[in-house]
Amino acid sequence: MHVQAFFDKATFTVTYVVFDVATKASAIIDPVLDFDSSSGRTSTKSADRVISYLRDQGLRLEWILETHAHADHLSAGAYIKSVVGGKIAIGAHIVDVQKIFAKVFNLKDGFVPDGTQFDVLLRDGDTLALGELKGRVMHTPGHTPACVTYVIEDAAFVGDTLFMPDYGSARADFPGGDARTLYRSMRRILELPKSTRIFTCHDYKSAGRSEFAWESSVEQQRRSNIHVRDSISEDEFVALRTARDKTLGVPQLILPSIQVNIRAGSLPPAEENGVAYLKLPLNAL
Repeated sequence: MHVQAFFDKATFTVTYVVFDVATKASAIIDPVLDFDSSSGRTSTKSADRVISYLRDQGLRLEWILETHAHADHLSAGAYIKSVVGGKIAIGAHIVDVQKIFAKVFNLKDGFVPDGTQFDVLLRDGDTLALGELKGRVMHTPGHTPACVTYVIEDAAFVGDTLFMPDYGSARADFPGGDARTLYRSMRRILELPKSTRIFTCHDYKSAGRSEFAWESSVEQQRRSNIHVRDSISEDEFVALRTARDKTLGVPQLILPSIQVNIRAGSLPPAEENGVAYLKLPLNAL
């Protein structure tokens, strides 16, 4: 198995290409669609860089895997599928997230919160084949109800559930999030073999670290994660996480990104003038 990371500094997001060297079967995890919020313009520069890598390596794309409906970047899943194929998959509890935000945005454009926007809805324990590689799905909610971790061979792609040990954990104050549930999900990930590689979806370069980083191990996380190392209890984590979340602002791109990401990376349908619009609900969050 080979893992190639693509870091998008604008959103601090890491997209991964995972592939089976023997068969060239590949998966993309958490692809980014570039978005300029001041102009409302989208760009496929980041996604095209990933697509170029696929082509340069002679890879066959089988899966576009979303760890959850992100609140910090727009998904390029639909665009990548339109160019190179692949099935878009996400955790089955995306339906819960869709129901929440269909009400927030008062969606009346034919959107149905039933998960059918995605090709495959995955549940805890489901398996994935990637050439000769074996993968399985872990439902790891807490940051959002729909978060999943993809365990492929000796690697776990954890989305926003865990960050690097010196940065800790994801917030748990989004709709449907829960700090106690998040702790239990993280501890479940940390029950994987100690040598398991942990690949996170974001890095914000904690104070004192000069380089961005996104790979650690279960052993490193259990020993030194500032929020969830082995010596920290569930109640201690809940108190810490709850207090920290109260100090955090709303993510800059949450309103545009959620509207796109619950549609598997597709923009809302264009109106009669040929233009697609994103809503900006006032005083709703």
